[in-house]
Amino acid sequence: MAIFELIYQFMNNFSFLILSAVGLAIIFGMMGIINLAHGEFIMLGAYITTLATASGVPLPLAILLAAAGVGVFGLIVDRLIINRLYGRTLDSVVVTWGISMILSQGILIIFGPSLEGSSTPLGSISIAGATYSTYRILLFFIAIVMLGIIYWLFMHTKFGLYSRATMQKHDIANTMGINTNKMYSLTFMLGAALAGLTGGLYAPTMAVSPTFGSAFLMPSFVTVIVGGANPLIGTSLSGGVLGVVNSILDILWGTFYGRLGLLVVAIIVIRLLPLGFSGLVEKKLMRGRGI
Repeated sequence: MAIFELIYQFMNNFSFLILSAVGLAIIFGMMGIINLAHGEFIMLGAYITTLATASGVPLPLAILLAAAGVGVFGLIVDRLIINRLYGRTLDSVVVTWGISMILSQGILIIFGPSLEGSSTPLGSISIAGATYSTYRILLFFIAIVMLGIIYWLFMHTKFGLYSRATMQKHDIANTMGINTNKMYSLTFMLGAALAGLTGGLYAPTMAVSPTFGSAFLMPSFVTVIVGGANPLIGTSLSGGVLGVVNSILDILWGTFYGRLGLLVVAIIVIRLLPLGFSGLVEKKLMRGRGI
């Protein structure tokens, strides 16, 4: 039973960390923008999903609408505000914090302190006398599939090629005819859409309120910091390692110590691996190629 509980906790924590962090990791890794409004983008996705399902839209379609809606909103924010912050990492912290405050307070004024949500779908399954949420197990596989799709997008498409070129050498990519400002806008839109998708996926599992995104912000930043600049390698590795740590501490001592363990691991990794897991992997690959 303890084994099943550990596996379930790992699947739950891994999917939470990956889905929370991947949009933030793409924006930070590709653009160098620290998006403190990431939690509010997730919150917007939860609100769109909840309002859509209350109007009779099926949950899967409502989640896709949330991703698309927040993605379009992210594109608008980028064109109006973020595009003036390219290369200004510290300034982006202040500006996106202001955006987060505007969004959370605006939602509070419009919809009030909470929104009536729907129950978690798909019921539960029983294994060895214990019950586990089928929907949360499904979220684990959704996180795996999403990582695969993002890998394909960045490694096997023209958009991915241009994005990686822009990330590695902005000036050279620009001189080669790549519209780097357009790539940044599309990247921010993609990161926002993934945040909206996360909010939509978790809307049926949590109370939907203007502070909905705050539960995701700290774990997502820890995952990105531990993972490093590469949003593909780093996020996957940090999600796996932190998922194991969080799961073990959750079972032994509870949720509080699980979250505390994430911070301790982040401090240790930053001290030993300043570039995160992705920096370590890339260094090993370069040594293997004799570079």
